Amino acid sequence: MVTKGEMFNIVENQLAIDLNCTVEDLNGDKDSFIFVEARDNPGRRPFLRGEQYFEMLTMGKAIIVSATPMRLKYVKEQLTGKSRDEAYAMPFISDYAMNYLPDFNNLKHLSAPDSFFYETIEKSEISKLQKLNGFNYAIQHNPNHPIQNTLLMLAKKSNIIIAVVSASAWSSKMWALGIDVLPEYRNNGLATYLVNALTIEILRRNIVPVYSTTACNITSQKVAYRAGYMPVWMSDNKLRFEGELSNS
Repeated sequence: MVTKGEMFNIVENQLAIDLNCTVEDLNGDKDSFIFVEARDNPGRRPFLRGEQYFEMLTMGKAIIVSATPMRLKYVKEQLTGKSRDEAYAMPFISDYAMNYLPDFNNLKHLSAPDSFFYETIEKSEISKLQKLNGFNYAIQHNPNHPIQNTLLMLAKKSNIIIAVVSASAWSSKMWALGIDVLPEYRNNGLATYLVNALTIEILRRNIVPVYSTTACNITSQKVAYRAGYMPVWMSDNKLRFEGELSNS
């Protein structure tokens, strides 16, 4: 199973590749800004990027700003003299994401809610579920997307799928979780149990599970805490660049 030290080493090295910075940058002086020009580095997480790219990320210390030249120049001018709170309230950021990792001090096996049947679906069988409706957060419906599901856990009632938690490969050592529960079956503890169960299974496979949610999704954040996660980094989620800085 992945240890706490290995987990942070994997995550920090992956983020450094993605942002074109160093691990030392990620752990730089608190509230300092580090501006770097974005690069399409080998091994980066395969998120789709347009001609212009921007990401602002903090692990609680330095704030890394990684962007293509035009956006980098503009943002650097805008952030000069700004505080951490002011930076994440800038008009070019319309939302941000909280990213969680397992909290080894609080992670424990949770009991499965009664009256449901549970099933694990390996990668070779996932394609059979790609057309399943109602689970857009968990199931990748586009077979050509660069990020695909690698492992699923299902909850069923009367042989009907009512909840799905998925792991999708961000890299060979980092899998991101997504959870969906049909509205009429929420508040039964299914989301927390499924996220917890899949998290422990991923760790058992020597891979780092990551749970991400938007800052405004309090319900999803509660699931993360109850399932045994802790917040580790924050990054922009939706951008609002216009004119020559836009990708549109």
